[in-house]
Amino acid sequence: MLCAPTCHVSPNDAFLDELRKLGWIEGTTIVIERKDPEYRLDRLPELAAELVRSKPNLIAAFTPPAVRAAKNATSEIPIVMLFVADPVGLGLAASLAHPGGNLTGVSTLVPGGFNAKALDLLRELLPQAKRVAVFINPANEIHRLTFPEMPPAAAKLGFQLDVIEMRETTEMPGAFAEAKARGAEALNIFGDPIFSYPPNRAPDLAAQAGLPSLSLMSSFAQAGGLMSYGPDFPALARLGARYVDRILKGAKPAELPIQQPTKFLLVINLKTAKSLGLEIPASLLARADDLIE
Repeated sequence: MLCAPTCHVSPNDAFLDELRKLGWIEGTTIVIERKDPEYRLDRLPELAAELVRSKPNLIAAFTPPAVRAAKNATSEIPIVMLFVADPVGLGLAASLAHPGGNLTGVSTLVPGGFNAKALDLLRELLPQAKRVAVFINPANEIHRLTFPEMPPAAAKLGFQLDVIEMRETTEMPGAFAEAKARGAEALNIFGDPIFSYPPNRAPDLAAQAGLPSLSLMSSFAQAGGLMSYGPDFPALARLGARYVDRILKGAKPAELPIQQPTKFLLVINLKTAKSLGLEIPASLLARADDLIE
């Protein structure tokens, strides 16, 4: 099992729990060898090579960097990918219906319009706001792939975007200060390990800056961020475990279509809204999947 840093959050537990439910009990019916780069993504190719040398029956790889490292390391060992937003756009699979090769699994995004939806939510929350700061990691392939849809959506909604790039967690305090100095009235924080772990780092900095914030993972809102909007990651992890089960029982990865999420969760932290002096519109409250009080 090859993990990038988001393996430290609850979806990993959901993945292992689903394997247990399917009869794959660690130490009894299955042996799991874990490889964690400990936040050094440059180590992923080396770790993937180590896994391949150990000749496992299957590699489960979490997040695009880990999946790419596994795919580059072997064309024979089956790979189940999780938490990859657009595997076709990233060149990891030929198509969703017929991925080809030795890789299949679960994507986390339906390409086209997802980031525009995030801006729609901010507009609904802040009908008078003019300026939104967007945090991205230019080293993240998905950010490079999906960000171009944002400027047209922002223009349509009357937002001016300030794009602030970060490659390291140490840059985050300065990024929040920069957003505040530029006059941002809200933050849209793309999903990335450097923003999401530890879960309270970005929410705490947003609170200190007094800025409404939205990010991808529900852990962001649970840790004090104002809103999160994204797929149900634990549910997708359970689905990924079912791919592992099917392949270990003889299915071929090339013959298993890649599945996309069908449900996206809106989580709103009402305590954070109160601290910011914001009243959440009834329309958003009605659509929220979870309200944190």
